[in-house]
Amino acid sequence: MSTAAEVIAGVDLSGKRAIVTGASSGIGVETARALADAGAAVTLAVRNTQAGERVAAQIREGTGNGAVTVGALDLSDLSSVSAFAAAWSGPLDILVNNAGVMAIQELTLSTGGHEMQFATNHLGHFALALGLHDSLAAAGSARIVSVSSGGHLRSPVVFDDIDYAFRDYDPFGAYGQSKTANVLFAVEATRRWAPDGIVANALMPGGIATPLQRHLPEGYAAQALDAFRAAGTDFKSVQQGAATSVLLAASPRLEGIGGRYFEDCNEAVRVDRRGKPGQGGVAPYALDPANAERLWGLSLMLLQ
Repeated sequence: MSTAAEVIAGVDLSGKRAIVTGASSGIGVETARALADAGAAVTLAVRNTQAGERVAAQIREGTGNGAVTVGALDLSDLSSVSAFAAAWSGPLDILVNNAGVMAIQELTLSTGGHEMQFATNHLGHFALALGLHDSLAAAGSARIVSVSSGGHLRSPVVFDDIDYAFRDYDPFGAYGQSKTANVLFAVEATRRWAPDGIVANALMPGGIATPLQRHLPEGYAAQALDAFRAAGTDFKSVQQGAATSVLLAASPRLEGIGGRYFEDCNEAVRVDRRGKPGQGGVAPYALDPANAERLWGLSLMLLQ
């Protein structure tokens, strides 16, 4: 399995500017580190700015790149998203929508009244991209990386009940819905914004033990690892988990390519049925242009 450092080897990002959300832990750290090591000016957009500052200092020291900064961003709070976007000035070459929450066990609503996984994983990132659109367009050839998950195979976007107002709450179903939304965002953002020089792709980083799993029941991670191994694969290191994100953010091979879903540094195959954990693939509903357009319109409405 490739690492982030391996996929970006030989790429020069000097003069480029990048934002990585959720870059104070997990694969966000390694994504930011790889981009900085290639010469990009990187902003870590994080809720916990103290943790972010510690990571930024480590990256600056380890890469010799002094242009690694921290910005406060709480994706579940749209006022925080607006403030972050308003504070940004100048072009933006790379936006990595990496932050996320997974399988919150009890139905929890954001300050805006929306199911927390959908609000954080999709709606906050959607609002962030909208707020940064002009900066992305100013770069001339910008990329958005939407970190989804194989968890999207657990649920399409249920347009008639996004917030579990009428159906029983399912932690993994809600996570799956939000991760499907991440793919649909990439599809529609590319359709709308490619004329502005902006493309977006989504990805599955792989099974990785990170703080993302903090809401899971005790013992779940071990069970998941057993399931992955039974399917002939294994958990990845964080360096391996960040590889596909970094590939989409920086590889010259993907210049101008958007609206796709990748795993293990390759475009994923479409599947008609969810397989065992670790088997991968992308659901047709996650790439459906009509679903993507519908979600965009709904998301705009939810931001009002």
